[in-house]
Amino acid sequence: MRFITATALAALIAAPAMADGWKDDYQVLKFGVLSGENEKDRIARYTPLEKYLEEKLGIEVEIFTAGNYDGVIQALAADQIEIARLGSSSYAAAYTATKGGVVPTLTDIKKDGTTGYYSIVVTRCDSGITSLEDAKGKVHAFADPDSTSGYAVPYWNMVNKEGFKPEEHFGTVTFGGSHEADVQGVYNGTFDTASTYQNNDVNGIYQRMEAKGMIEPGQICKIWQSPEITTGPWTFRKNLPAEMIEEVTAVIETFPTEDPEGFKLYSSYDPEDDNNKVGFTRVDAERYQWIVDMRAWIKAARRGNS
Repeated sequence: MRFITATALAALIAAPAMADGWKDDYQVLKFGVLSGENEKDRIARYTPLEKYLEEKLGIEVEIFTAGNYDGVIQALAADQIEIARLGSSSYAAAYTATKGGVVPTLTDIKKDGTTGYYSIVVTRCDSGITSLEDAKGKVHAFADPDSTSGYAVPYWNMVNKEGFKPEEHFGTVTFGGSHEADVQGVYNGTFDTASTYQNNDVNGIYQRMEAKGMIEPGQICKIWQSPEITTGPWTFRKNLPAEMIEEVTAVIETFPTEDPEGFKLYSSYDPEDDNNKVGFTRVDAERYQWIVDMRAWIKAARRGNS
């Protein structure tokens, strides 16, 4: 007869419980969504994923939104939410705010295999502004202080590549509060130019707003584009159980294939466009270190201006 020790027996008994152990402590999973578009569309875009996670994980899942990017970042730092879909710069802000206490696991991958997008500056097509030089002395809006494409990347490029400080070049520099608000402000004439993002010349914030009927087509034109930016990550608190981080990450990875209609809404997926999202790929903190460094540079530069 074969015998096992009491310790081994206890381990066998505990194994199933340990596998689901994190769910005893986290019966509600809250994930944060940034304010890149209006709240109604944000909720609609992420609701299929919310329901999918509930089905696969067997726990309640809630979407957390805030009026600006920092609201989501601070909720993550304060342990009020477990996970957030962040941009590259907002991830860097969360990394700094938590002193490295966050873990990036996934980012979007496109049909052509790339994982990037672009910051752009837009104006009204009838404004007469065709370059950043033309916008000198005008009103420019950045999206949000924690936006990658709406602030960090264009600001850094304006200083280090274009050769001017935005505060000195533009007549007024302000924050619209979100990418849609930036574009809407340009469309309405509140801002002369604004920073936002696009995947390509037919897929981006202002193109999406045209498709949704928020602005008339052909009124917004691009006058500047950045080098490619790595898409931001799904980000977890580092103080969560490792098995929880891995299980939730693995479930999100299956979303595109297990619920293609839900993923289509989440990603604005178009099978004919190589620049639209078709799935996820794993990432780590090293992938975004340059963004952390860039934000630190911008913070130091702004202190120097004050």
